[in-house]
Amino acid sequence: MTEDRRTALVTNASDYAGPPAVDALAGAGYRVLVQDATFSDQAVWQRFADGRPAAERLSAADPAAAAAEAWDRAGRIDALVSNDHYPAVPAAAGSGEVEALRQSFEILVAQPFALMQAAVPRLKAQGGGNVVMITSCRTLLPMPGGAIPDMCRAAENALVRSLAVDLAPAQIAVNAVAPNFLYSEAYYPRAVFIDDPGGRAFVSASVPAERLGEPKEIGELILFLAGMEAKFLTGAIIDFSGGWPVSPPRPQAAGQSRP
Repeated sequence: MTEDRRTALVTNASDYAGPPAVDALAGAGYRVLVQDATFSDQAVWQRFADGRPAAERLSAADPAAAAAEAWDRAGRIDALVSNDHYPAVPAAAGSGEVEALRQSFEILVAQPFALMQAAVPRLKAQGGGNVVMITSCRTLLPMPGGAIPDMCRAAENALVRSLAVDLAPAQIAVNAVAPNFLYSEAYYPRAVFIDDPGGRAFVSASVPAERLGEPKEIGELILFLAGMEAKFLTGAIIDFSGGWPVSPPRPQAAGQSRP
């Protein structure tokens, strides 16, 4: 490894924007450390690692602990990708389970907050870095029954803006990629939205781009934000949604799950 090789940490790497982030960073020559609670299962790790020889598994089960492990192993982390995802819990007004909110909040807000608490002193000590948080733009068009994921995603996007303000003097850029209609098995599985004609028709009618976003496309955007020298670009939440939502909004399909 050459001394000038950059190092990245990708948390919760198993799904959503995790695999394309790892692929794009590794393809650009980064040393890529990856964390995911499911990687303790050797079979899960092996499926992820196949075709990704550059990915280095961390043993930590949660992102904050992974930050400490990553810095201990690599000495420096140039790019931190907080890939936060959790199944959207539908709940009609007045009927949502408080525990479901707590669980969503823990994964989508509390864990990224704890990760940044662990990372910020280290980022400051090394003179700066780039943070890319993968959130969601689902709050641009709230759906009935979406209060729990909408609240959590709105809080996470607010965290990005607040961190950007606090960390700008330290040359730490904090930006977010906010997807919707990104292909992933977590939210838009192939069997439903690609292989099934009805699912394809729904996507075509809902998204101006008339298709799901490809993983390699979000990987390109993450790579740009991870590697940029322009720390003046901070606090941005970049929608990655193929032009969605349209105005007036088009009908939503029953059972649609968004990140």
